[in-house]
Amino acid sequence: MTKPRTPQFDKKQKAPGLQRPAALFARDQEKPPARQRPGFRKSKQNVSTEGNGPGADMGGLKRAGLERTGSERAGPGRSGARQGRGALVSRRAADRLRSGYLWVYASDIELLELPETGLAVPPALLPVADSRGLLLGTALYSPSSQIALRLVSREAIDEAKWLTLLAGRLKRAIERRKPYLNSDTNACRLCFSEADELPGLVADKYADLIILQLLTKGLDSAAVRETCVRVLREELTPAAIVERPDPRMRELEGLAAPSSEPLFLKASASLGTDTQFLLNGLEFNFDANSGQKTGAFLDQRANYAAAQEWARKLGTVGRALDVCCYQGGFALHLAQVCQQVTGIDASRASLEVAERNLLANRARLCAQVDWVEADAFQILRDWSDSGETFDAIVLDPPAFAKTQRAVEGAMRGYKELNLRALKMMRPGGLLVTCSCSHHVGWTELKDSVASAAADASRRVRLLERRGAAADHPVVLNLPETEYLKCLVLQVD
Repeated sequence: MTKPRTPQFDKKQKAPGLQRPAALFARDQEKPPARQRPGFRKSKQNVSTEGNGPGADMGGLKRAGLERTGSERAGPGRSGARQGRGALVSRRAADRLRSGYLWVYASDIELLELPETGLAVPPALLPVADSRGLLLGTALYSPSSQIALRLVSREAIDEAKWLTLLAGRLKRAIERRKPYLNSDTNACRLCFSEADELPGLVADKYADLIILQLLTKGLDSAAVRETCVRVLREELTPAAIVERPDPRMRELEGLAAPSSEPLFLKASASLGTDTQFLLNGLEFNFDANSGQKTGAFLDQRANYAAAQEWARKLGTVGRALDVCCYQGGFALHLAQVCQQVTGIDASRASLEVAERNLLANRARLCAQVDWVEADAFQILRDWSDSGETFDAIVLDPPAFAKTQRAVEGAMRGYKELNLRALKMMRPGGLLVTCSCSHHVGWTELKDSVASAAADASRRVRLLERRGAAADHPVVLNLPETEYLKCLVLQVD
């Protein structure tokens, strides 16, 4: 049996690493425009009476269980007894919820009273009403997060009703994904948080292993875990279900570390958390305890195949470059049609997995493939200045703009990468450039490439706009679900 070769990495350009975001929407946990943040125990702030004119719906106040007494309706600065417990939110937040949005930031909570449970643990569910007390729905509550409320129902519901809704929505989410699974692809996202009406819940399937992430405080309960495991077992019969925490979200949400034991393990299955899965006919290695997100970038699955197909169509099958290649997704797809492929990443651990993936697919690939451990900005600057050229280049950097305030700097980063890539592109070459920052819109990404093209004196034609794979659906009134953007371009 041939001993697997040890990958050789070029260390000349080694520099501080670039990190992809670890979790869905983690980049959206910025603090919104400054407003006074209320206390989260028993705030007695007075609520504005704006909108409480003669037409106010008093029946709605009672239905919400959040009506004011006469002294509270009299105007700001008055105190009075309250009936019921829950959150009153600003007009801005109420309008957004009514338009289909699901989040309420802490700065938009005008009054919050928690039920007297006798427990130190805050409630998972809270009724939400506008400043008049009109019920908006029931939300998952996160006392330490900037996203304090995530709506799960437009009605008043209790825990039993919520668990029933959770089970039904998770089942429907899985049913929508089953058509994407076949003999060539046995991995996909089963549940995509808000896009499947289950805020904070992510489930990914990697062959017979399912990774579950509970990314908000309101989901952190044994009942939620039991419901998820039951539905996943009924629908997919996995060998194991493992909960994988996200460190950044744990800090933002104040979550405790989950148990290291699997949530479910088939009697005949081993305890290992590593497996192999298929994407578009290629085999990839997976370890539930390492890597970014839940371990792999399933959202790029369709874009991997598109890059390969466009390279074939355009005849750009000579020399290809995959920048921020992670575990080799784009590189290995291009290696099926190109003669030589180079993958660049700052993470040695990621490149070691990429090398394992290369060996697993060697018989299917026609290209010579090598990996370079380097900082993307530095190595592209050096290579473009030295006259290196490529027929196809993929740029798949981490999220440069994790907050709105970071967008300006992010645009400089995107422009720099695209400028260097354009300078190395042979005439007629293929450029696939991506952004996973939801704060960076299509217009901003396109403008950064156009500006880079002008500086590089290159003419760029748009062939296709692409997003995340279909198992990461976009909901039109939830802009955060459209985070991944991919431009397929031909460079003259």
